[in-house]
Amino acid sequence: MAAAGGGGAGAPGEAPPAAPGAAAAAASAPSAASTVPTASPESGAVLQREPLYNWQATKGSLRERFAFLFSNELLSDVHFVVGKGGPRGGSGGGGGAPPGPGQQRIPAHRFVLAAGSAVFDAMFNGGMATTSAEIELPDVEPAAFLALLRFLYSDEVQIGPETVMTTLYTAKKYAVPALEAHCVDFLTKHLRADNAFMLLTQARLFDEPQLASLCLDTIDKSTMDAISAEGFTDIDIDTLCAVLERDTLSIRESRLFGAVVRWAEAECQRQQLPVTFGNKQKVLGRALSLIRFPLMTIEEFAAGPAQSGILSDREVVNLFLHFTVNPKPKVDYIDRPRCCLRGKECSINRFQQVESRWGYSGTSDRIRFTVNRRISIVGFGLYGSIHGPTDYQVNIQIIDYEKNQTLGQNDTGFSCDGTASTFRVMFKEPIEILPTVCYTACATLKGPDSHYGTKGLKKVIHESPTASKTCFVFYSSPGNNNGTSIEDGQIPEIIFYT
Repeated sequence: MAAAGGGGAGAPGEAPPAAPGAAAAAASAPSAASTVPTASPESGAVLQREPLYNWQATKGSLRERFAFLFSNELLSDVHFVVGKGGPRGGSGGGGGAPPGPGQQRIPAHRFVLAAGSAVFDAMFNGGMATTSAEIELPDVEPAAFLALLRFLYSDEVQIGPETVMTTLYTAKKYAVPALEAHCVDFLTKHLRADNAFMLLTQARLFDEPQLASLCLDTIDKSTMDAISAEGFTDIDIDTLCAVLERDTLSIRESRLFGAVVRWAEAECQRQQLPVTFGNKQKVLGRALSLIRFPLMTIEEFAAGPAQSGILSDREVVNLFLHFTVNPKPKVDYIDRPRCCLRGKECSINRFQQVESRWGYSGTSDRIRFTVNRRISIVGFGLYGSIHGPTDYQVNIQIIDYEKNQTLGQNDTGFSCDGTASTFRVMFKEPIEILPTVCYTACATLKGPDSHYGTKGLKKVIHESPTASKTCFVFYSSPGNNNGTSIEDGQIPEIIFYT
C-alpha cells in the first residue's frame, strides 16, 4: 500500500507485502504497529509519512483505526493550512507552498470529516464542493483545529484553559455540537468570580445562553469580587448594561458606581478619547441611567457621584432633593432595591381583622419579634388611608433590640388606593435576621388616618413545601404609637426570604 503523496509499488520508503520466505527480513524491520516519522522539509513538523504494512491488524476497533489516522499523512486526501501566519514561502504562495510563520499544515481525510460535521460534508460533497487538495483556514487556531480533528477521529476531548475558547469557536464554526457541549462543560467547571465577566462576554458572543446564565448567577452571588477582577473593565457596553439591569446584584450601589466609573475610564482609552467627565458620560450612554442612585445613602451620594462630574448639576440637585425633602421629587433613576436572595418571597400577616381610624402624630409604630431560623427581611406591608387614594411618607427600620442598633432603614413613600389592603414598603437591601435574637420592626408614617389591624397573633408560622417552617413570635414594644400592645396596630405584614 502506498502512502498518500508517494509513488506506486516500490516507491521509496514503502514496505512491500511480506512473502512467506521473507520472514528474516520482516523480523529485522520495525514493529508493524508503528510508522517511521519523517521531518517535513516545509515546516520542520514530524509527520507520519512511511506506514508499515498491516498496521490495521494491531487496531482492535474502529475507534483505534480512526484514531491512528488522526493528523497522519497515511491515506490523507486533503490538507489544511491553519492559522493567520505571515506570507507563505515558495513561488507564488499557496498550493503546496510551505506554511508561513504561525501556520500549520495538517493532513486529514475527507470521509472522516464529512461523517462528523455537516459543514465539512457540504464543503466536500455539496453542490459547491471544493476540489482543492489544500484549504487555508486563517481564522482558526492550529491547536483548536487539532482539538476538533482529534474529537472527530477518536471522540477524545483535549481542551485546556488556553484553548477552550478557540476550540468552542471552531466547534461552532464546523457544527460539532458534542464538542461545543464539552467546551461549555469545561468552562462551567472552571467558572469563578474573577473570570465570570470574561466568560460572560464570550458566552454572549458565542450565543451560549446556559453558560451566560451561570456567569450571571456567579456575578450575583459574588458581585464585589467579580467587578474587582481585571476582566470587568474589558467587557462591552451591552454586557455592562445587561448586568446593571439585574435586580439580584449583591453589592452596595455606591461601590457599583465606582466600578462603572473604572469601566468608563478604560473604555475612553480603548476609543482613544481623553479621559474627561464628558467623555466618560458619553461612553457610558444608557448604562448611567441603570445606576440606582436613590438606593445610596446621602453620604454615599455626596462622597461619590455628586463629585464625579459625570452627572449634570441639575441631576445632582434633584437627587439631593430626593434624599432630603418630603414629598420626594421624581427622579429619572430606578429606586427598586437590588435583592441578591434566591428562592421564593414569603410573607406573614399577624392580624386577623382590619379596623378603621389609626392616627399619626410623629410617633413610631413598633413591634418586637423573634424567629426560629435565619431569614432575610426585605420589607413590610403597611395599611393605607381610610379616606381614599393617598400618598404617605414613611421611615421603616429593623433594630437589634438588645444592642439598640439599627440594622437597616429606608426613608421612602408609598401610595394607597383607599382599600383595607396592605401596601409594600421595601428596604434598600435585605436585612439578615438570626434565630432567637430579638428585633424591633419600626414604621413612622406621615399622612392621614389609616386602617389598622386587630386581634393580633402572638405566634405566626409560615409553612413552605420546600423549606422548614418559619415561626415568628411577637412581643409588645415600649413607646409604641397610640400606646398599643401586640393585639392591634400597624406593620401587619413582614416580607422575607428564607
